[in-house]
Amino acid sequence: MNRLTGWSGSLGGPAGGGVRPPRPLRILFLTSAHNGLSQRVSLELLRLGHAVAVALATSDAAMLDAVAQEAPDLIVAPMLTRAIPEAIWRRHVCLIVHPGPRGDRGPSSLDWAILEGESHWGVTVLQAEAALDAGPVWASHAFPLRGASKSSIYTHEVTDAAVRGLREAVARFAAGGVRPPPAEDGQDGVRGRPRPPVRPRDRGIDWEAPTDRVLRALWSADGSPGLRDRIGGLPVSLYGGSPEDGLRGAPGAVLATRDGAICRATGDGAVWIPSLKRRPAPGDERPAIKLPATAVLGPARLAGVPHLPLAPQAPVAGRTYRQLEYWERGAVGFLRFAFPNGAMSTAQCRALQGALGHARSQPTRVLVLLGGPDYWSNGIHLNVIEAARSPADESWRNINAMDDLVLDVITAEERLVVAALEGNAGAGGVPLALAADLVWTRPGVVLNPHYQAMGGLYGSEYWTYLLPQRVGARRA
Repeated sequence: MNRLTGWSGSLGGPAGGGVRPPRPLRILFLTSAHNGLSQRVSLELLRLGHAVAVALATSDAAMLDAVAQEAPDLIVAPMLTRAIPEAIWRRHVCLIVHPGPRGDRGPSSLDWAILEGESHWGVTVLQAEAALDAGPVWASHAFPLRGASKSSIYTHEVTDAAVRGLREAVARFAAGGVRPPPAEDGQDGVRGRPRPPVRPRDRGIDWEAPTDRVLRALWSADGSPGLRDRIGGLPVSLYGGSPEDGLRGAPGAVLATRDGAICRATGDGAVWIPSLKRRPAPGDERPAIKLPATAVLGPARLAGVPHLPLAPQAPVAGRTYRQLEYWERGAVGFLRFAFPNGAMSTAQCRALQGALGHARSQPTRVLVLLGGPDYWSNGIHLNVIEAARSPADESWRNINAMDDLVLDVITAEERLVVAALEGNAGAGGVPLALAADLVWTRPGVVLNPHYQAMGGLYGSEYWTYLLPQRVGARRA
């Protein structure tokens, strides 16, 4: 079995004033990836007193082996890209988290919702049966669907709704129910329908279309699988998308670059695309990886395209793309750094270090480090390192740049520094937050330092100095 963890007990108390279950359960997670949603739900269930084990569902055999070894009371599939074998769901209650409202079926639920401009969407917790996504519903929660990328909505609204739904479903199961209580279809006001997988032609991009339609196509494919296109004859997949109000050009033309992103014209405006992945040609030995758009296209394809840098403190009228922004309100300075997927390359670390230096030079009393709305920081940029001519040298440059940034936060003793986390933090992003005087997080933020699995990395990002002060030497 490809098991990530053994049985873990309680973290010490229920979250959010939760009530201890009538009986603690042995819960097995079968998941295609132990991602942010899976991590968040497992922590919530641990706080409620349950024991949780996590197994990667890499094959039917791996799932059968996990169930045989763990003998769980309940199985939860927070994120699963393959069906649970009948030999499992016939003998165990298996709760599936489906990112669609009651009645919705299919593997592309959130993709379709974004493509078609739905105003509300939801998450359903249902029981695995023979027909996919058609089993009894144990819980469902709806939410307004904002204009944002699939990965952003999944990180926030889908994850929050999944946590609420699983807490309800697990509580019902622990109380002795083996079937969900009766409920009216669509009782939360949102109703889905069975839909096929989204095909590339379903979200094919038309650069002559209005910006909002182009953005929906980009957002629907963000994270996975990316939106297929060609730039300068190069087949690529596009990731992300931000509107631009100040630039215009021939639809599809690359108008500018900034912070590794490219700006392309639409029928009535333009959009910024931060990341690309080269689509591999037949015979390619190295898999393509997601990188800053300018790194994938290279200087030759961008010859003559203007580079339009934007200083963090520069005011801007209208919407645009920027990774760094600094502003002040009274005696408080705010520094936002929003890097795609939270990864920070050597250049991004140095740019943030420069913006931090500017912020420290201002006559303020408090500095708030905001990070991005989806990720605070996930540490060094492993993809940029892998794509470098010498990955070993680039990793050394990147880790030193990250260390220097953390040190600058630690030594900013002339004012109060607050790390305000809207999104999760991982790897070196955790000690970057801990380097501040105060750390504030929104409810549900997950901190995942990774260091034990990566061989220790003793001293990296000063975590051996910072972490024991926050959680004690034993836990650190």
